[in-house]
Amino acid sequence: MFELLGYGFMQRALAAGAVVGVVAPLMGVFLVLRRLSLIADTLSHTALAGIALALLLGADPLWGALGTALLAAMGIERLRARGQISGEAALAVFLSAGYAVATLLLSLGGGFTPDLFIYLFGALTAVQPRDLWLLVPLGGTVLGVVGILYKELLAITLDEEASRTQGIAVDALNFLFSLIVAATVVVSMRVVGILLTGSLLALPPLAALRVARSFRASLGLSVAFGLTSVLVGLVASFYLNIAPSGAVILIALGLFAASTLLARG
Repeated sequence: MFELLGYGFMQRALAAGAVVGVVAPLMGVFLVLRRLSLIADTLSHTALAGIALALLLGADPLWGALGTALLAAMGIERLRARGQISGEAALAVFLSAGYAVATLLLSLGGGFTPDLFIYLFGALTAVQPRDLWLLVPLGGTVLGVVGILYKELLAITLDEEASRTQGIAVDALNFLFSLIVAATVVVSMRVVGILLTGSLLALPPLAALRVARSFRASLGLSVAFGLTSVLVGLVASFYLNIAPSGAVILIALGLFAASTLLARG
């Protein structure tokens, strides 16, 4: 088994997978409890427009994805905070816009390319050394923000209105939360692809919440389930020659099923 560590692409994939396995489930717990799981899908699909633009211009797709994801996150939160439209409607607007812009840019660039398919579905060889220079700091930033603002994020997750009465800057925290969710989405899609990023942010937290007895326990279990899903899925992908994204999510689904059975027992 350890021979796979002799391959540079597997070292990079496992390093990126470790970051994703911690950050995505951690943020996913907050998203699930706030009933915002679909924002991950919206941002990942919106990021497709940024990737298409970057490929068209010959730039780094990850930077394009990060830029559009951050802009979309700010736009969604702005609409939601002002009460102009409902949160679900805001997600639908940006999801539709992302698809439309991505389709237009892809048509200008000659359609789907091998590079684009890697971003859609993920690949073991997809993570390059330069990617880690972006993914690791992004993951560290997300962890740092959650660690510093843990109590405040927990408060607005459980009850926004009560948090306002306690003097917590709810609007500013929601804005910051949206930005770190966008960063999490960009980190995750490099391993599991755009199409399954939302699943990775939802399944480990859902499994953890089935069996955990406290919020802290749910965070710990979610990260454990996420790391297990990503690392086992990547190793299975290497030996079975299957898509890493599918392998990762199937492991996550298995853990969710097991936690459901355990909770019923």
